[in-house]
Amino acid sequence: MKTGFCFFALCATLSAQWLNYRTPGVPRNADGSVNLSAPPPKTPDGKPDLSGTWESAPGYFQDLTKDLKPDEVVEHTWAKALRAEREGNLHSGDLLVQCLPPGVPRIDTSGESMPHPFKIVQTPALVVLLYETSANSTFRQVFLDGRPLPKDPQPTWLGYSVGRWDGNTLVVDTNGFNGRAWLDTDKGHPQTEEGRVTERFTRRDFGHLEIQITIDDPKAYAKPWRTTVPVHLLPDSDLIETYCENEKDLPHMK
Repeated sequence: MKTGFCFFALCATLSAQWLNYRTPGVPRNADGSVNLSAPPPKTPDGKPDLSGTWESAPGYFQDLTKDLKPDEVVEHTWAKALRAEREGNLHSGDLLVQCLPPGVPRIDTSGESMPHPFKIVQTPALVVLLYETSANSTFRQVFLDGRPLPKDPQPTWLGYSVGRWDGNTLVVDTNGFNGRAWLDTDKGHPQTEEGRVTERFTRRDFGHLEIQITIDDPKAYAKPWRTTVPVHLLPDSDLIETYCENEKDLPHMK
């Protein structure tokens, strides 16, 4: 079992627990390995089953815009200046190093040496996302019972999420952010209280998921922008508790 350290080696996590414990009911090849290219599973009501332990392709945690052209993300002057300042300061002001949540959608992504797996637990009326992040284990609830997004929510780190099915894609809308989280780490793209995030989860086959992310934050960006994050299944594996104690050493941090 591997141990990884992140953010000044003050946050520790194990990359997975119960490694190689064979999950029942999954398609397998002749050698016993999971057939990741098998068709995506279905729930009893015919919806795609997104359940499983997942991890994104690397790099999006550092730069959510890494696949986009420069003119696709049009920042307002203040947002561009703030991002430049954060890059120049080597993202030292990122509250994630104080064990605070990474925010949405950064919580969905992983870095080159920063595994952030998450687990989807799916029911007909509620989807729960459990996260193993560098800032302590946390979760999101996506309500599928038809409720609207709150109109005047108390601001939170991860916002309030409602979902609906669009064919084989789960569409998740989230609002109610506190404006303190960053969209990514190295670039430091800002998020404001007016931000709204739309995630479209599509399971292409048994082992691969795509999350199309739309950022609509008129206070920071002149127009909405969109990127797609590829995600892969972590078969025969699971999450483990993570913890962060960075705040105990803040006087020594720059």
